[in-house]
Parts: sequence; C-alpha cells; structure tokens
Amino acid sequence: MLFMFFFVVVLAAAAYGIGWLIDQPGSLILEFAGQHIETSIPVAVAGLLSLIAATIMIWAIIVALVRLPSRLAGGSRERRKAKGLDVLSQGLVAVGAGDVARARKAARLAEKLLPEEPLTQLLVAQAAQLAGDRTASAKAFHKMTLNPETKLLGLRGLHIEAKRREDAEAAAHFANAAHEIAPLPWAGSAVLEHLAATGEWQKAREALEKSVNAKAIDLPTAQKLRAVIETAMAMQRESEHPNEALHLSRQALKRRPGFVPAATTAARVLIRHGDNKQAMKAIESVWATDPHPDLAAVYLQALPEESNGQKLARVEKLAKLAPQAPASRHALAEAALAARDFAKAREALAPLVAEGQHPTAHTCLLMAEIEDAENGPSGPVRQWLARGSRAPRDPVWIADGVVSKHWLPLSPATGRLDAFEWKTPPHSAPQIAEEGRANLPAAFLAGPEKTPALTVEPAQT
Repeated sequence: MLFMFFFVVVLAAAAYGIGWLIDQPGSLILEFAGQHIETSIPVAVAGLLSLIAATIMIWAIIVALVRLPSRLAGGSRERRKAKGLDVLSQGLVAVGAGDVARARKAARLAEKLLPEEPLTQLLVAQAAQLAGDRTASAKAFHKMTLNPETKLLGLRGLHIEAKRREDAEAAAHFANAAHEIAPLPWAGSAVLEHLAATGEWQKAREALEKSVNAKAIDLPTAQKLRAVIETAMAMQRESEHPNEALHLSRQALKRRPGFVPAATTAARVLIRHGDNKQAMKAIESVWATDPHPDLAAVYLQALPEESNGQKLARVEKLAKLAPQAPASRHALAEAALAARDFAKAREALAPLVAEGQHPTAHTCLLMAEIEDAENGPSGPVRQWLARGSRAPRDPVWIADGVVSKHWLPLSPATGRLDAFEWKTPPHSAPQIAEEGRANLPAAFLAGPEKTPALTVEPAQT
C-alpha cells in the first residue's frame, strides 16, 4: 500500500514537471560540425529521453547476447543436475531393494552426470558392496575421504570394509582417524573395543572417558562399561597387584551393584590375602539380589579347611539369603550331597522337580548323583539321566551365540564389550574353545582359578 502511494506521488510530480516544462517559453539552439539545429525545449527534452531509452535498450540487447551462451549452458547444467539427482534417487532405492544390476547401472550413470556430488560416491560404494566388489567399494570410500564434507562417511565405510576382511589394525586406524575429527559413537566404540581386544585396559578406560566427556555415550551405558573395564583390569592385576585389583573390583561393584564378575574377583583377591570372612561377606552381599553359581564356587574357596558338614552349614546360611533361587537350591544340594546328607539334598531340589515343574539338565544330573550316591546304579539313576538329556538347558555365560565357561569382558566372536549375558543358550550355541579366543588378551585365555571340588566324606559305620 505504501509503495502504491509513493508511485502515485512520483507519477503526479513527473506529470506536473512535464506540464511546467511545456508551458515555459524559449528554444534550444545547437551548432555542431557546421550544422545549426534549433528546437523548443520540450522537443529537446523528449529527444534526450528517447536517446537515453535507445541506449539502454541497445545495451540490454548486447548484454543478453553476451550472456546467452552461459545461460544456455546453465540451463543444460540444471537439466543435467536434475537428471543426475533422479538417477541417484533411483540408485539408492535399488540398493535398498537389493537390485544389484539396477544399482550398479545407476551408479555408473550418476558418475557421468554428477561426478562431484557426495551422494554419487556413496551410491557407487553401496552398489559395489551389494555386488560384493570390495575393491571398488574401498576405492569409493577412499575418494570420499578426500572431501572434507564426506571424510567421516568415507572413514566409516573403510572401517566397515576392514572389519569384513578381518583386518583389525586397519579397522582401528580408520576408527581412530574418525574419532580425532569428531567424537562419534561408532568411532569411540570401535576404538574402545580395539584397545580392549589388545588388553590395553587403561587406554580403553581413557578412551571411554573421552567419549563420555564429548557426550557421545549416555551415562547409564558408560557406567556399565566402566564396571566391565575395571573388572577386566582387576582380573588382569589379580595375581601381581592384588591391592589394585581389589580396589578396581570394588569400584566396579559401586558402579554396577550386583555385578557378579566384579564380586567374584573381589572375593578371590580377599581369599588370596587370607581374609576369608570378608570374601564371604562380599559374596553374601551380592547373593541376596543376584544369586549365581560363580559366587557359590568362590564361596567354597573361602572354606578350604572346613569339613563337608561345616561347608553345608555355611551354604545353608548363604542359600537363606535367596531361598527360592535355583542357584541357592543347586548349591545347597551339592553341599548336602558332598556331606552325604541325602535327605537334605533331595529337600533342596524338591521344589524344582515337583509335579508340573520343568527341571533343567543340571537339576536332573544332581538328582541322578543323589540316587547313585545313596542307592548305587539303579533304574532311577538312568531315568534322571535320560530326563536330563531332554531337559531345558541351564543358564550359561553367552555372547553372540558363543558359550563360555567363565565370564569374559568382551565377545570372542565380535570383540564387543559387555557382550556376555547369563541366560539360557540356544541348542545350536557352540561351546567356547581356546582356539576361538585368539583375539582376547592372554590374561583371559586361562580363565579364573578353578574351584576345588567338594570332597565326599566316607560314610560313617
């Protein structure tokens, strides 16, 4: 509205000025190159305006002609870019759909139409990955690292390719390079796992803190990983630096209450120091909320001089902290069996083998051992063994489908930290073997100390 008002005012002023000029008397005389020109002032002004208008028009035509080739080229580039973006879209859809031929065709065309477009190299790399051409894929990712805008994406692609060909050093190199540019979660995790796999736990701890400070990892996850790393450090220093090991394991328990590997490590260190009572208290404090066979095994290590009857009394006290837990009943049954208190052993397992229950293989094996120890080889022994062969499997330490006898800080299959869980394994899960742990630090190849078995006292006559 203001513009219209301004336009009307200017137009009125111009009309008034022209009218005033026409009303003025006088003439304009011009002598140039022997020519004598005389005209009125309005005609002279009109001629001057016409000359200016003609000059502007001629200049506009000249400029338009000069710019015509670039405009034609620009239009061609825009059409080329539009076609290239359409090809990129079709290629990425083909990659997502798993159409190898269409994806590779789109990648070749995109390289011709948009060779400098970052998405072009991504399409080329993904199409090559889909086709199984790792050389072409690595070449495309490497080209992406030369562009600051796509360097991180290229490094991640190279990291993935290195992991696929099981080149741990190259994978760690690319992850480190990315981590130095930006604290990305995948890079921080890769660096952390590489340091853990080589047993450099202190450096792994420092790398984790850097990720936490950069907010590349959430605090609950960081606390869990801190506990895992500190437990691993404690296990590594258990023999040569017991004081440090005890401090680290207790710190891990504070970060992650009820963490069984930290509790067992702390108890073993205390037993090594001869402080058996503190070791038992440490296990009892965890048993109440997280009863576990590993804790029961270390608990018995704290009772080396006691008789089987005394051990049974100790285990009864431990079992009362979590009386309904299968681990409590198994530990009590094993202690009673060693003390030849068959009634108490049966009583401990009774709720697990009652009608309507589905006893696990370990429960069935214990019942077979009780029958054999009390009555000798008999039909019930064979029945329990047969039942155990069909029974549900007991929980074990399992990570990425691999079963381990002992907890380990990282997966032997993938190198993932905090991968082991105590749960029932699938029937196809392979048992861990020494040769399957080649990528673990030597400190964990042997596993924790073996627990001495309960000795069976001879029957009293």
